[in-house]
Amino acid sequence: MMSYIARRLLQAVPAVFGIIIINFFVLHLAPGDAADVLAGEAGAANEAYMKQLRETFGLDQPLYVQLYEYVANILQLNLGYSFRHNMAVADLIAERLPATLWLMLSAVFLAVGLGILLGVTSARFVNTIVDRIASVLALLCYSTPVFWIGLMMIVLFSVELGWLPSGGFETIGADFTGLDRVLDVLWHTLMPALALSLFYLAVYARLMRASMLEVYRLDFVTTAHAKGLSPARVAFKHVLRNALLPVVTMAGLHLGGMLGGAVVVEVVFSWPGIGRLAFDAIFQRDFNLVLSILVLSSVLVIVINLAVDLLYAWLDPRIEIR
Repeated sequence: MMSYIARRLLQAVPAVFGIIIINFFVLHLAPGDAADVLAGEAGAANEAYMKQLRETFGLDQPLYVQLYEYVANILQLNLGYSFRHNMAVADLIAERLPATLWLMLSAVFLAVGLGILLGVTSARFVNTIVDRIASVLALLCYSTPVFWIGLMMIVLFSVELGWLPSGGFETIGADFTGLDRVLDVLWHTLMPALALSLFYLAVYARLMRASMLEVYRLDFVTTAHAKGLSPARVAFKHVLRNALLPVVTMAGLHLGGMLGGAVVVEVVFSWPGIGRLAFDAIFQRDFNLVLSILVLSSVLVIVINLAVDLLYAWLDPRIEIR
Protein backbone atom coordinates (compact mmCIF):
# COMPACT_ATOMS: atom_id res chain seq x y z
CA MET A 1 0.00 0.00 0.00
CA MET A 2 2.70 2.51 0.98
CA SER A 3 4.78 1.71 -2.09
CA TYR A 4 1.70 2.26 -4.28
CA ILE A 5 1.04 5.65 -2.68
CA ALA A 6 4.69 6.69 -3.01
CA ARG A 7 4.75 5.61 -6.68
CA ARG A 8 1.57 7.58 -7.45
CA LEU A 9 2.94 10.70 -5.77
CA LEU A 10 6.21 10.44 -7.72
CA GLN A 11 4.25 10.09 -10.96
CA ALA A 12 2.37 13.26 -10.06
CA VAL A 13 5.54 15.39 -9.87
CA PRO A 14 5.97 15.82 -13.69
CA ALA A 15 2.26 16.60 -14.00
CA VAL A 16 2.50 19.37 -11.40
CA PHE A 17 5.52 20.93 -13.10
CA GLY A 18 3.77 20.72 -16.46
CA ILE A 19 0.78 22.52 -14.97
CA ILE A 20 3.05 25.22 -13.53
CA ILE A 21 4.73 25.87 -16.89
CA ILE A 22 1.49 25.91 -18.92
CA ASN A 23 -0.33 28.16 -16.45
CA PHE A 24 2.65 30.52 -16.27
CA PHE A 25 2.75 31.15 -20.00
CA VAL A 26 -1.06 31.26 -20.39
CA LEU A 27 -1.35 33.93 -17.69
CA HIS A 28 1.42 36.00 -19.24
CA LEU A 29 -0.34 35.93 -22.62
CA ALA A 30 -3.03 38.16 -21.10
CA PRO A 31 -2.42 41.89 -21.61
CA GLY A 32 -1.29 43.96 -18.64
CA ASP A 33 0.58 43.21 -15.45
CA ALA A 34 0.76 44.33 -11.82
CA ALA A 35 2.53 47.55 -12.78
CA ASP A 36 -0.33 48.53 -15.12
CA VAL A 37 -2.89 47.93 -12.35
CA LEU A 38 -0.99 49.96 -9.77
CA ALA A 39 -0.26 52.74 -12.26
CA GLY A 40 -3.91 52.89 -13.22
CA GLU A 41 -4.90 53.24 -9.58
CA ALA A 42 -2.32 55.98 -9.08
CA GLY A 43 -3.96 57.92 -11.89
CA ALA A 44 -0.86 59.88 -12.87
CA ALA A 45 1.90 57.38 -13.53
CA ASN A 46 4.82 58.29 -15.78
CA GLU A 47 7.30 56.06 -17.58
CA ALA A 48 9.87 56.22 -14.77
CA TYR A 49 7.28 55.13 -12.20
CA MET A 50 6.18 52.21 -14.41
CA LYS A 51 9.80 51.13 -14.87
CA GLN A 52 10.40 51.27 -11.13
CA LEU A 53 7.33 49.13 -10.45
CA ARG A 54 8.39 46.49 -12.97
CA GLU A 55 11.86 46.35 -11.46
CA THR A 56 10.38 46.01 -7.97
CA PHE A 57 8.23 43.03 -8.95
CA GLY A 58 10.79 41.49 -11.32
CA LEU A 59 8.54 42.04 -14.34
CA ASP A 60 11.35 43.59 -16.34
CA GLN A 61 13.08 40.20 -16.61
CA PRO A 62 12.57 37.89 -19.64
CA LEU A 63 9.79 35.32 -19.23
CA TYR A 64 12.16 32.37 -18.98
CA VAL A 65 14.02 34.09 -16.12
CA GLN A 66 10.76 34.79 -14.30
CA LEU A 67 9.70 31.16 -14.80
CA TYR A 68 13.04 29.86 -13.51
CA GLU A 69 12.81 32.04 -10.41
CA TYR A 70 9.22 31.01 -9.76
CA VAL A 71 9.98 27.27 -10.07
CA ALA A 72 13.02 27.70 -7.82
CA ASN A 73 10.84 29.37 -5.22
CA ILE A 74 8.23 26.58 -5.50
CA LEU A 75 10.93 23.97 -4.83
CA GLN A 76 11.79 25.90 -1.66
CA LEU A 77 8.05 25.98 -0.73
CA ASN A 78 8.06 29.73 -1.24
CA LEU A 79 4.92 30.83 -3.10
CA GLY A 80 6.03 34.43 -3.45
CA TYR A 81 4.48 37.72 -2.41
CA SER A 82 1.09 39.28 -3.23
CA PHE A 83 1.48 42.93 -4.13
CA ARG A 84 -2.27 43.52 -3.86
CA HIS A 85 -2.73 42.13 -0.35
CA ASN A 86 0.76 43.16 0.79
CA MET A 87 1.49 39.78 2.38
CA ALA A 88 3.04 36.40 1.61
CA VAL A 89 0.96 34.27 -0.77
CA ALA A 90 1.32 31.20 1.49
CA ASP A 91 -0.15 33.09 4.44
CA LEU A 92 -2.98 34.44 2.31
CA ILE A 93 -3.90 30.99 0.95
CA ALA A 94 -3.66 29.41 4.40
CA GLU A 95 -6.13 32.04 5.60
CA ARG A 96 -8.67 31.38 2.82
CA LEU A 97 -8.23 27.65 2.12
CA PRO A 98 -10.22 26.30 5.12
CA ALA A 99 -13.37 28.10 3.95
CA THR A 100 -13.12 26.59 0.45
CA LEU A 101 -12.40 23.08 1.75
CA TRP A 102 -15.36 23.35 4.12
CA LEU A 103 -17.62 24.49 1.27
CA MET A 104 -16.43 21.65 -0.98
CA LEU A 105 -16.81 18.98 1.69
CA SER A 106 -20.30 20.23 2.52
CA ALA A 107 -21.27 20.22 -1.16
CA VAL A 108 -19.84 16.72 -1.68
CA PHE A 109 -21.70 15.44 1.37
CA LEU A 110 -24.99 16.88 0.10
CA ALA A 111 -24.46 15.80 -3.52
CA VAL A 112 -23.39 12.23 -2.78
CA GLY A 113 -25.81 11.68 0.11
CA LEU A 114 -28.91 13.13 -1.55
CA GLY A 115 -27.92 11.80 -4.98
CA ILE A 116 -27.59 8.24 -3.67
CA LEU A 117 -30.87 8.55 -1.77
CA LEU A 118 -32.67 9.85 -4.85
CA GLY A 119 -31.11 7.19 -7.08
CA VAL A 120 -31.92 4.32 -4.70
CA THR A 121 -35.51 5.55 -4.38
CA SER A 122 -35.89 5.72 -8.17
CA ALA A 123 -34.44 2.22 -8.62
CA ARG A 124 -36.63 0.67 -5.92
CA PHE A 125 -39.80 2.23 -7.38
CA VAL A 126 -38.76 2.11 -11.04
CA ASN A 127 -41.36 3.22 -13.63
CA THR A 128 -43.69 4.59 -10.94
CA ILE A 129 -44.75 8.14 -10.13
CA VAL A 130 -41.94 8.31 -7.54
CA ASP A 131 -39.36 7.46 -10.22
CA ARG A 132 -40.77 10.09 -12.59
CA ILE A 133 -40.76 12.83 -9.95
CA ALA A 134 -37.16 11.98 -9.02
CA SER A 135 -36.17 12.05 -12.70
CA VAL A 136 -37.75 15.48 -13.22
CA LEU A 137 -36.01 16.88 -10.12
CA ALA A 138 -32.68 15.50 -11.32
CA LEU A 139 -33.20 17.03 -14.78
CA LEU A 140 -33.99 20.45 -13.29
CA CYS A 141 -30.90 20.37 -11.06
CA TYR A 142 -28.71 19.27 -13.96
CA SER A 143 -29.89 21.89 -16.45
CA THR A 144 -30.03 24.98 -14.21
CA PRO A 145 -26.88 27.18 -14.06
CA VAL A 146 -25.20 27.37 -10.66
CA PHE A 147 -25.06 31.17 -10.56
CA TRP A 148 -28.79 31.45 -11.32
CA ILE A 149 -29.65 28.96 -8.58
CA GLY A 150 -27.53 30.92 -6.14
CA LEU A 151 -29.13 34.25 -7.03
CA MET A 152 -32.65 32.82 -6.82
CA MET A 153 -31.85 31.29 -3.43
CA ILE A 154 -30.71 34.69 -2.15
CA VAL A 155 -33.85 36.38 -3.49
CA LEU A 156 -36.21 33.77 -2.03
CA PHE A 157 -34.66 32.66 1.26
CA SER A 158 -32.80 35.86 2.22
CA VAL A 159 -34.66 38.80 0.69
CA GLU A 160 -38.25 37.57 0.61
CA LEU A 161 -38.46 35.10 3.51
CA GLY A 162 -35.51 36.23 5.62
CA TRP A 163 -34.71 32.66 6.68
CA LEU A 164 -31.05 32.46 5.69
CA PRO A 165 -28.13 34.91 5.48
CA SER A 166 -27.38 36.16 1.96
CA GLY A 167 -23.62 35.61 2.13
CA GLY A 168 -20.44 35.41 4.14
CA PHE A 169 -18.87 32.67 6.22
CA GLU A 170 -20.31 33.79 9.58
CA THR A 171 -22.09 36.73 11.14
CA ILE A 172 -19.69 39.67 11.24
CA GLY A 173 -19.33 41.23 14.67
CA ALA A 174 -21.41 38.58 16.45
CA ASP A 175 -18.36 37.06 18.19
CA PHE A 176 -20.07 33.69 18.67
CA THR A 177 -18.11 30.93 20.42
CA GLY A 178 -18.51 27.20 20.87
CA LEU A 179 -21.74 25.62 19.65
CA ASP A 180 -23.27 28.99 18.73
CA ARG A 181 -20.45 29.67 16.26
CA VAL A 182 -20.72 26.17 14.76
CA LEU A 183 -24.46 26.65 14.18
CA ASP A 184 -23.84 30.12 12.73
CA VAL A 185 -21.29 28.76 10.23
CA LEU A 186 -23.63 25.90 9.28
CA TRP A 187 -26.44 28.39 8.74
CA HIS A 188 -24.25 30.45 6.39
CA THR A 189 -22.99 27.30 4.60
CA LEU A 190 -26.40 25.87 3.74
CA MET A 191 -27.24 27.90 0.63
CA PRO A 192 -23.73 28.00 -0.94
CA ALA A 193 -23.20 24.27 -0.40
CA LEU A 194 -26.63 23.42 -1.78
CA ALA A 195 -26.14 25.64 -4.85
CA LEU A 196 -22.75 24.04 -5.56
CA SER A 197 -24.05 20.49 -5.04
CA LEU A 198 -27.25 20.48 -7.12
CA PHE A 199 -25.61 19.80 -10.50
CA TYR A 200 -23.58 16.90 -9.10
CA LEU A 201 -26.55 15.63 -7.10
CA ALA A 202 -28.47 15.16 -10.36
CA VAL A 203 -25.56 13.28 -11.97
CA TYR A 204 -25.16 10.92 -9.00
CA ALA A 205 -28.91 10.30 -8.78
CA ARG A 206 -29.15 9.19 -12.41
CA LEU A 207 -25.93 7.21 -12.22
CA MET A 208 -27.03 5.50 -8.99
CA ARG A 209 -30.39 4.58 -10.51
CA ALA A 210 -28.78 3.02 -13.59
CA SER A 211 -26.17 1.19 -11.50
CA MET A 212 -28.78 -0.18 -9.09
CA LEU A 213 -30.95 -1.47 -11.93
CA GLU A 214 -27.94 -3.18 -13.48
CA VAL A 215 -26.96 -4.90 -10.22
CA TYR A 216 -30.57 -6.00 -9.65
CA ARG A 217 -30.25 -8.21 -12.77
CA LEU A 218 -27.26 -10.16 -11.40
CA ASP A 219 -27.56 -13.75 -10.18
CA PHE A 220 -26.59 -13.11 -6.55
CA VAL A 221 -29.51 -10.70 -6.17
CA THR A 222 -31.90 -13.31 -7.55
CA THR A 223 -30.49 -15.77 -5.02
CA ALA A 224 -31.02 -13.27 -2.20
CA HIS A 225 -34.66 -12.86 -3.21
CA ALA A 226 -35.05 -16.65 -3.39
CA LYS A 227 -33.83 -16.94 0.21
CA GLY A 228 -36.79 -14.83 1.30
CA LEU A 229 -34.92 -11.63 2.19
CA SER A 230 -37.00 -8.47 2.28
CA PRO A 231 -36.72 -6.05 -0.67
CA ALA A 232 -35.27 -3.36 1.58
CA ARG A 233 -32.55 -5.70 2.90
CA VAL A 234 -31.66 -6.84 -0.62
CA ALA A 235 -31.47 -3.24 -1.80
CA PHE A 236 -29.33 -1.86 1.01
CA LYS A 237 -27.19 -4.87 1.98
CA HIS A 238 -26.58 -6.61 -1.35
CA VAL A 239 -27.22 -4.14 -4.16
CA LEU A 240 -26.17 -0.77 -2.76
CA ARG A 241 -22.49 -1.53 -2.06
CA ASN A 242 -21.88 -2.89 -5.56
CA ALA A 243 -23.82 -0.05 -7.18
CA LEU A 244 -21.77 2.57 -5.32
CA LEU A 245 -18.58 1.94 -7.31
CA PRO A 246 -19.45 4.07 -10.38
CA VAL A 247 -20.67 6.88 -8.10
CA VAL A 248 -17.38 6.87 -6.16
CA THR A 249 -15.41 7.03 -9.42
CA MET A 250 -17.50 9.89 -10.76
CA ALA A 251 -17.29 11.80 -7.47
CA GLY A 252 -13.50 11.65 -7.63
CA LEU A 253 -13.53 13.02 -11.18
CA HIS A 254 -15.96 15.77 -10.25
CA LEU A 255 -13.99 17.14 -7.31
CA GLY A 256 -11.64 18.98 -9.65
CA GLY A 257 -14.60 20.52 -11.45
CA MET A 258 -16.15 21.41 -8.12
CA LEU A 259 -13.18 23.69 -7.44
CA GLY A 260 -14.10 25.60 -10.59
CA GLY A 261 -17.76 25.77 -9.56
CA ALA A 262 -16.71 27.01 -6.14
CA VAL A 263 -15.36 30.18 -7.80
CA VAL A 264 -18.84 31.10 -9.05
CA VAL A 265 -20.54 30.19 -5.78
CA GLU A 266 -18.00 32.08 -3.69
CA VAL A 267 -18.47 35.22 -5.77
CA VAL A 268 -22.29 35.01 -5.64
CA PHE A 269 -22.43 34.37 -1.89
CA SER A 270 -19.41 36.56 -0.90
CA TRP A 271 -17.73 33.44 0.47
CA PRO A 272 -14.17 34.16 1.71
CA GLY A 273 -12.43 31.24 -0.01
CA ILE A 274 -9.63 30.77 -2.53
CA GLY A 275 -12.09 30.74 -5.44
CA ARG A 276 -13.13 34.32 -4.83
CA LEU A 277 -9.51 35.16 -4.07
CA ALA A 278 -8.43 33.78 -7.48
CA PHE A 279 -11.26 35.65 -9.23
CA ASP A 280 -10.12 38.97 -7.77
CA ALA A 281 -6.43 38.20 -8.35
CA ILE A 282 -6.97 37.62 -12.08
CA PHE A 283 -8.44 41.09 -12.58
CA GLN A 284 -5.71 42.62 -10.42
CA ARG A 285 -2.97 40.80 -12.40
CA ASP A 286 -1.63 39.33 -9.16
CA PHE A 287 0.10 36.48 -11.03
CA ASN A 288 1.98 35.06 -8.05
CA LEU A 289 -1.30 34.55 -6.22
CA VAL A 290 -3.13 33.10 -9.25
CA LEU A 291 -0.32 30.66 -10.08
CA SER A 292 -0.06 29.50 -6.46
CA ILE A 293 -3.82 28.86 -6.27
CA LEU A 294 -3.68 26.88 -9.54
CA VAL A 295 -0.75 24.80 -8.28
CA LEU A 296 -2.51 24.14 -4.98
CA SER A 297 -5.69 23.15 -6.81
CA SER A 298 -3.74 20.70 -8.99
CA VAL A 299 -2.12 19.09 -5.96
CA LEU A 300 -5.50 18.80 -4.24
CA VAL A 301 -7.01 17.07 -7.28
CA ILE A 302 -4.11 14.60 -7.43
CA VAL A 303 -4.41 13.77 -3.72
CA ILE A 304 -8.19 13.42 -3.97
CA ASN A 305 -7.91 11.04 -6.95
CA LEU A 306 -5.45 8.92 -4.99
CA ALA A 307 -7.84 8.80 -2.04
CA VAL A 308 -10.69 7.77 -4.39
CA ASP A 309 -8.60 4.90 -5.77
CA LEU A 310 -7.97 3.64 -2.22
CA LEU A 311 -11.66 3.97 -1.34
CA TYR A 312 -12.60 2.11 -4.53
CA ALA A 313 -10.40 -0.81 -3.52
CA TRP A 314 -11.94 -0.83 -0.04
CA LEU A 315 -15.47 -0.96 -1.44
CA ASP A 316 -14.61 -3.80 -3.83
CA PRO A 317 -12.08 -6.28 -2.32
CA ARG A 318 -11.68 -7.90 -5.75
CA ILE A 319 -9.64 -4.89 -6.85
CA GLU A 320 -5.93 -5.22 -6.05
CA ILE A 321 -3.74 -2.17 -5.56
CA ARG A 322 -0.37 -2.59 -7.27
